[in-house]
Amino acid sequence: MPLIGVELADLVRGAKQGDAMAMSRLLDALAPYVGRICGAIALDAGEDAAQETLLTVFRRLRSLRDPDALYGWVRTIAVREGLRAARAAASPVTTPDIPIAEPHADPALADDIRCVLERLSPEHRAILVLRDLHGIDEVTAAGLLGVARGTVKSRLHRARTLFRRKWAT
Repeated sequence: MPLIGVELADLVRGAKQGDAMAMSRLLDALAPYVGRICGAIALDAGEDAAQETLLTVFRRLRSLRDPDALYGWVRTIAVREGLRAARAAASPVTTPDIPIAEPHADPALADDIRCVLERLSPEHRAILVLRDLHGIDEVTAAGLLGVARGTVKSRLHRARTLFRRKWAT
C-alpha cells in the first residue's frame, strides 16, 4: 500500500537528512510500486530496472523538493529505467516473476496479458502500461517518455491495435 500524508512526508524528510531507517522504510514501501512499473515495461530485465530505479531514488532523493510529488518522481525514474533495460535486453524474453497487475488480480489473466506484452516492443509496452494499467494522461505520459503528445496518441493507438491482434491469436 502506498504511503500517504504525514508518514510519507516524515519518511522523505528523515531520509533526506540521512536517517538510514527512514530511507530503508521508504525504499521498502516503494519497491512493489517500482517493480510493477519496471516489470511490465522491461519484462525479464524488470528486476534490474527496479533495482536501478531504487538506487537512483536513494542517490537523488535530496533533489526532491516536494514529498507529495514522490510517487510521480519515482514513476518517471521507473519508466526511464524500464525502457532502458528493455532496449538493452535485445534477446527473446520469458515471463518474469514481477507482477504486472495488482496482487489481488486473476493470476491466469495476468499471465495471458504478460504473454501478449512480451510480443510488443518496449515503446508499445511502456505506453500501454502507463495509459491502461496506471491511468496516466497523455501529457504526463509524453513527459515521462520524452516524446510529443501526438506521438503518445499514435503509439497508443498502434499498441492497442497490436495488443488486440496478438490477444486474438
